[in-house]
Amino acid sequence: MNLPAGPVESPPTLLLLGNPNTGKTTLFNALTGDSARVGNYPGITVDRRAARLNLSAEAGRPLLAEAVDIPGAYSLSSRSPEEQIAIMALLGLHGQPRPSLVLVVLDAGQLARNLYLLVQVLELGLPVVVALNMIDEVREHPPDAARLAMRLGVPVIPTSARKGTGLPELRRQLAAMLSSPGQRPTGCVNYPEALLEDILQVEQVLPANWSSRESERRALALWALSSLGDDELKGIPSELRDCCQAVRDGAGERDLDLEIIGSRYAWIDRILPSVLGTAEPNAPKHRISERLDRVLLHPVYGFLVFTLVMMGLFQALFAGADPLIGLIEQAVSAIQTGLTHQLSPSIVRDFLVSGLVGGVGNVIVFVPQIALLFAFIALLEDSGYMSRVAFLIDRVMRSIGLHGRAFVPMLSGFACAVPAIMATRTLERKRDRLLVMMVVPLTTCSARLPVYTLIIGAVFPARRLWGWLPLQSAMMVGLYAFSLVLTLLAAWVLGRTTLRGRRVPLLLELPPYRLPSIRATLRLVLERSSDFLREAGTVILVCTVALWALLAFPRAADHNLTSPRSTTVAAAAQTTTAGPAAAVAQVTVSAATQTKVTATASVPSAIEQSYGAKLGKALEPVLAPLGFDWRLGVGLIGAFAAREVFVSTMALVYGMSAEDDVAVPLRERMREDRRPDGKPRYSGLVGLSLLVFFAIACQCMSTVAVVRRETRSWRWPLFLLGYTGILAWLLSFAVYQGGRLLGFG
Repeated sequence: MNLPAGPVESPPTLLLLGNPNTGKTTLFNALTGDSARVGNYPGITVDRRAARLNLSAEAGRPLLAEAVDIPGAYSLSSRSPEEQIAIMALLGLHGQPRPSLVLVVLDAGQLARNLYLLVQVLELGLPVVVALNMIDEVREHPPDAARLAMRLGVPVIPTSARKGTGLPELRRQLAAMLSSPGQRPTGCVNYPEALLEDILQVEQVLPANWSSRESERRALALWALSSLGDDELKGIPSELRDCCQAVRDGAGERDLDLEIIGSRYAWIDRILPSVLGTAEPNAPKHRISERLDRVLLHPVYGFLVFTLVMMGLFQALFAGADPLIGLIEQAVSAIQTGLTHQLSPSIVRDFLVSGLVGGVGNVIVFVPQIALLFAFIALLEDSGYMSRVAFLIDRVMRSIGLHGRAFVPMLSGFACAVPAIMATRTLERKRDRLLVMMVVPLTTCSARLPVYTLIIGAVFPARRLWGWLPLQSAMMVGLYAFSLVLTLLAAWVLGRTTLRGRRVPLLLELPPYRLPSIRATLRLVLERSSDFLREAGTVILVCTVALWALLAFPRAADHNLTSPRSTTVAAAAQTTTAGPAAAVAQVTVSAATQTKVTATASVPSAIEQSYGAKLGKALEPVLAPLGFDWRLGVGLIGAFAAREVFVSTMALVYGMSAEDDVAVPLRERMREDRRPDGKPRYSGLVGLSLLVFFAIACQCMSTVAVVRRETRSWRWPLFLLGYTGILAWLLSFAVYQGGRLLGFG
């Protein structure tokens, strides 16, 4: 789609643009009152806030403008959804009118970071007014608005949207610019000669109706060269994309991104001293930050501090989430017990107890970890430390095709993949977000711990290697190391095949350290938790109910759940947790206590006649090469609700298959189970194959649900299920069949 030509439609459009956390939306509300309308940007499911701005009093004549609040963006590079919306609005893509005026909102205390976006807008040649917002929060040496206006060539108005300071003057300036825009700003950055030649090549293939002004066409060519490549913009001519790629390919060893970004920041560094005076470089806050950075950015001490911070973060995650998870479990169990005693045995009671209430438990049990993880991330971001972490880790992450910001979501996957995938929102490029989403499920999340504990305890003896190394502990450490290596290897492969993308340099402003805002943190936690419950939670609930139906139908005529023990097992099959401490406790309870089932003659036929068992038997030809039988097939089906449900599903299978009245722990039943030929059903080779399969396969429907929610497409969750499933089968096959060939059967 080409840019619209012709005069701007009436009423004139005023775009409010700025970095996140500059008070832009507060200023929008102060200017427009309570008349904002909320809709969606054309072609994008992102909220669009617009309102009529009445400037008649300031203009001396009737003057109405359509004010549009653009989501906060750090640049116009089209790497994040917010940046794409900003550039589409500025260029008039997707049928939007080109703006008559752009109000760029700057944080008066963070000019170095905020000016980069302003430079890009100025280069586009659009009429601009600058609001130097939050001026009241700069206690010492505030920026000189008059000097800044002189250096930029556009009006600069000091404001405080929260207190209303400067708003009358800003409204007058907006009315004057809308009535008579005057001379448009021109580019002020000096670029290298080689880069100017590259820009000229791109300029020659720009659509003729984008602009006829020479300076504006140069700015558009510069934007295209720096942005087109791994963006999601629609309506861009293929000739323009091909030309930009050809210029990049012909640049050889030159890094065009660094040339463009470096030139802009060089200009910003030149003007800042005259605007800020000599105070900022020697401000006490900056001196403290510099002293801290000598330690926190040190190649040795910095990694040591970071390791300690991450260990503390995850320990706090586990310790903080576990009591809340326990309370949720108790509440769900209490409701299930109450329903069991109040209702007579029936399919309705089974559905309410094991399906509906158990499904709700599987949804809300993730909320404590999600809330705590986002709280910790927000606190680290606000304090200024997260930028240091990204800088510190960038060298390692670049080797696998990512940059430092991707490390925190990947590390979060060791707690739970669900909040880790949601944490990818901190990454700017869609390609980076997708790549992290596709590899995070390979990390050893806490939901795998009960499965690992059960299999290792049931199959591998509690003995020592070489007389000193505990075998079971060594296997657990080995599984974590295996998942870490596999995650990095998968990121390296996918980053060079399915999710290829050009390398983008990590350019960060290291803000001064400051105390985080508790109010902003709580608001972020509430929003993220609500998003999960509203969207991903519905999918998890549906999947859990579906799995209950597979194991409950068809109903045997004499099948009943009058036994309190069997009711406990059925409930346990649906109410499992994601927290590591609670997960291990679940293994102990499910495998050693809750699976002590009083069997009846009718119970074995119920589970073996269920659709779940039939499906497990139907999968046997596919699973047999891995050493798995139909019982493990049923366990794998149950694990799709959540990985740790494998434990309670196996407890259900073995409990309902019991032929005596003696209570036996699950791992002992599995250890003593024999094939028809008298050999152990679960040999060490089968156990190792099963561990490898669980370490790789994405069997967690909550993970699939949150990937679907974040990507707004079924393509990527299906790709995730497909590639992890195939890889898990192949490696498990190699382990089992290779072991048999070597004589370990």
